[in-house]
Amino acid sequence: MLYNFLVPLSDHLSFLNLFKYITVRSIGATLTALILSFIIGPIIIKALQRLQTSGQPIRNDGPKRHIIEKAGTPTMGGTMILLAITLPTLLWADITNPFIQLVVATTLAFGAIGFWDDYLKIVKNNTKGVPGRVRFLLQTIVALVLAYTLREINGDVFGQLSLPFLKDFSWDMGMLYFPFAIIVIVGSGNAVNLTDGLDGLAIAPAMLAGASFLIISYVTGHINFAGYLGIPYIAGAGELAVFCGAMVGAALGFLWFNTYPAQVFMGDVGSLALGAALGSIAMVTRHEMVLAIIGGVFVLETASVIIQVASFKLIGKRVFRMAPLHHHFELKGWAEPKIIVRFWIISIILALVGLATLKIR
Repeated sequence: MLYNFLVPLSDHLSFLNLFKYITVRSIGATLTALILSFIIGPIIIKALQRLQTSGQPIRNDGPKRHIIEKAGTPTMGGTMILLAITLPTLLWADITNPFIQLVVATTLAFGAIGFWDDYLKIVKNNTKGVPGRVRFLLQTIVALVLAYTLREINGDVFGQLSLPFLKDFSWDMGMLYFPFAIIVIVGSGNAVNLTDGLDGLAIAPAMLAGASFLIISYVTGHINFAGYLGIPYIAGAGELAVFCGAMVGAALGFLWFNTYPAQVFMGDVGSLALGAALGSIAMVTRHEMVLAIIGGVFVLETASVIIQVASFKLIGKRVFRMAPLHHHFELKGWAEPKIIVRFWIISIILALVGLATLKIR
């Protein structure tokens, strides 16, 4: 919004030229989101504590320590994340950019689905929340709308699959692009949701992924950098760096309250929104496979659930003591902070590997 209002005035006030630069506005969005999180965080947490008498439901089949230590902790703190992402993005980004509109809309749509699910579980005491089929259907519709819109924007660009480490590889997926979009966006949203089981476990990898895609978005939308690196050039995609900056600031601000021991949990409203945001940015920048690397912790958590269910149904045995994977290590006796920090370290390594794919081609 500042871009749209102030840049036209730069001919008369030269210092307003600063708002033309994506780097400046990305930093502005990051700091605004962080400060906003610090301001609204305590207010939202107190409001959630008043509305939620018993806090987030704790799994009875999970580690017994959770029932004692985490009982009564409010959830739906993801509303703080959504506000801290959306408002700074609207303030600092070019709101006429179609990619900004698409990613913000997708993020809010998944956040709304998560909010509905959390609301039914917490406020209405409906332990099942939104039925799984309904939730999947709604998420699928949102993913298909995004994919269809991208094809309408530029069918020659969107629908091509690029692979990391391969410079000239590009596969036209045709109609397979639509189920692929469902896998990327819906899969990403639910993968972050599965990872959100320990204090700060999901938000830090999401923040690292957001920071990584800030760089990826910027170079993808810069014709000279994209040409030098041999990656697809997507005109206008650089503006998503502002959104990613807001995501980093919002995640860092939320981590302040969510770090062990957590004052608030993000809930589905936060985890689904963050995952969908990452998935939609990956679709716009055509770095879907790189997201699987950078978000490797999310992939591992999801894979552990799939392996556990498949193994139990096929041979009647469990591979892990409990799924998702972080619970397996808990039941092995690892302290919660140790699991969290080690998963963060893995996320840092994977983020560096993912960024390295930009040059190693």
